Amino acid sequence: MPTLVSLSDTEEQPLLTAEEFLDWLKPGVQADLINGEIVMHSPVNLRHADLLNFVDHLLRSYLEVQKLGRLYREVVAVRLNPRLVFLPDLCFFTNAQVSLLKPTHASIAPTLVVEALSPGTANKDVTDKFAAYEQHGVKEYWVLDLEHRAHRFYRREGDLFVEFAAEAEVIPAQTMPGFWLKRAWLNPEQLPEVGRCLTEITTV
Repeated sequence: MPTLVSLSDTEEQPLLTAEEFLDWLKPGVQADLINGEIVMHSPVNLRHADLLNFVDHLLRSYLEVQKLGRLYREVVAVRLNPRLVFLPDLCFFTNAQVSLLKPTHASIAPTLVVEALSPGTANKDVTDKFAAYEQHGVKEYWVLDLEHRAHRFYRREGDLFVEFAAEAEVIPAQTMPGFWLKRAWLNPEQLPEVGRCLTEITTV
């Protein structure tokens, strides 16, 4: 996620409901509603964008071939509760979930969420957002740490997220049958070709 700046940092704002926030949100505006407060996004650096482009392209290509559902990037608002709306970096909805999506937003939790950390958002992504995704039923959560190359992967076990594939070179997705990726592919300085990775995944 890009750097976050709360509007309440500069002026007093009343707490908004999710519906008020969704009415306020316009195409091209990048913001979250966290506990009733609008939190604006700022532009990301190119390394951040390149890594998200790679993961987006790889996941989207696999999902299209396997016909498993839809992937959205930063433009679909996910309403989790009356004062909580996120625009995840990447979120995956299964085919069964797609039919439940609203024309303007998702009113259900995605099956998989991917968030890429940046200095301004790292704390929220691993605390507030982690807890919210956990509480509202997301089944798998990937946290991509560009600065420390310490990517972490969580899956649902009962009511909680539990880390899996810690330090493993190959990370099998828990929510997309047959999909896996290599930790080495997530180096923003040496991103591989998506086509080669997809071929490797689908022929093993």
